Amino acid sequence: MADEDGSSLRDRLSRQSEEALGKLASELLENPLVNSAITKAFSAREKAASAQEAAMGALNLPSAADIDRLTRRLRTVGTRLEGIEEALDDALANASISPRDVDRVFLTGGSSFVPAVRRIFERRFGADRVDAGNEFVSIANGLATIGLREDVDTWIVQESDKQ
Repeated sequence: MADEDGSSLRDRLSRQSEEALGKLASELLENPLVNSAITKAFSAREKAASAQEAAMGALNLPSAADIDRLTRRLRTVGTRLEGIEEALDDALANASISPRDVDRVFLTGGSSFVPAVRRIFERRFGADRVDAGNEFVSIANGLATIGLREDVDTWIVQESDKQ
């Protein structure tokens, strides 16, 4: 049911209620006793938060922000490890071989120092077939060997290939 101005009783009551609540809030905030209590409550909250952070720091406990950063970092690492597993699956599929067909896996480069990366290969091929050594020298040797090949151009990524 609409009034003369087109608003319903519910709309009018809602507006009046909002206005009354706004007026009450203003009056409460203007009251020195209420204002003082609110100010003290906010001050106490700030001091408590500061004390909690100091206590967590003294106990060497991570803050919520630290945990959030760690969670994001773990998701990123997890995504990268999944990418390594997918690349390994693709390499085996493209070579039409199974993990049983591989005699030896030689890990090289900085990632070979990461335990989670090593475990991927150990789970797939068995720890007895996974080895590493001269992790950075082997990369340099491999690049030098590629540089001596007649088909070196097939190994070079051109800027136009990246797009």
